[in-house]
Amino acid sequence: MKIKAIGAYSGTQPLEPMDITRRAPGPHDVQIDIAYCGVCHSDIHQARAEWAGTLFPCVPGHEIVGRVVATGASVSGFKAGDLVGVGCIVDSCRHCAECEDNLENYCDHMVGTYNGPTADAPGHTLGGYSQQIVVHEHYVLRIRHPEAQLAAVAPLLCAGITTYSPLRHWQAGPGKKVGVVGIGGLGHMGIKLAHAMGAHVVAFTTSESKREAAKALGADDVVVSRNAEEMAAHAKSFDFILNTVAAPHNLDIFTALLKRDGTLTLVGAPATPHAPPEVFNLIMKRRAIAGSMIGGIAETQEMLDFCAEHGIVADIEMIRADQVNEAWERMIKGDVRYRFVIDNATLNA
Repeated sequence: MKIKAIGAYSGTQPLEPMDITRRAPGPHDVQIDIAYCGVCHSDIHQARAEWAGTLFPCVPGHEIVGRVVATGASVSGFKAGDLVGVGCIVDSCRHCAECEDNLENYCDHMVGTYNGPTADAPGHTLGGYSQQIVVHEHYVLRIRHPEAQLAAVAPLLCAGITTYSPLRHWQAGPGKKVGVVGIGGLGHMGIKLAHAMGAHVVAFTTSESKREAAKALGADDVVVSRNAEEMAAHAKSFDFILNTVAAPHNLDIFTALLKRDGTLTLVGAPATPHAPPEVFNLIMKRRAIAGSMIGGIAETQEMLDFCAEHGIVADIEMIRADQVNEAWERMIKGDVRYRFVIDNATLNA
């Protein structure tokens, strides 16, 4: 089945229209007409070969929402017409300890929605900057938001679960002081989710201009991290800090804000490493620096249901497919509030 997509033929070329092939649905497959696809910074890193191992042609996109158009004979959980989503995972081994714990995201054989191994042509997965996708039912997620919010739901499939999973794992909630570093595609979701969980939320930004915007998202307080006095006022006070920044920076200024046994968790993925942390900053208060990567399928469904219950969606800017290269350049400059979403119907244009 030939469909239209937009992707890159090399790491040095802009995205361009292309025709790709999708398999016919097998017994356990769900075929989805993609209505919208969010634009993630990971798309840029992978398509521009800033991360190792990029396979070309590369069709990015792992924040996918749309409608089921067909199902395999053995599919029982979905039917034509259902609103569904596909996130960062389209396959895993399904029998390792991680898969058995519903943590497919940590499976050594997890297959990403794009740039992962597959028997389908061209031998690696092609993502959501396309008209349709065919996915095993296990990795398809049900959307319970109103259809009018569908475009703004798309970024939940990556930005939402990337922030929800660590907030849940480190038990953000009432009585906890939670920091969110960075107010971008990930950070704005972290603020919304931590607030909905009942935590006292402090947003960190390098920009004075984002102070009011962070409060509007649900932050109880906003700290400009370049202001030493503002930072010092929060020393040794945080239970948990979620760091969403995808560029190398000084982690020590944030670990110094943690209580004893507090944790700084990194979810931003910089193209080059952070500087090594000051060890004594950690050992003197039994502080920890941790990492977290998206979430398993069950937790992603839990996140979507939580967001539907609390009326949470991403703040988005809709673009046409032919605007994606411009959107990428704007995203690199931080010129988006807070997530671009492609209207996939424009792939026909």
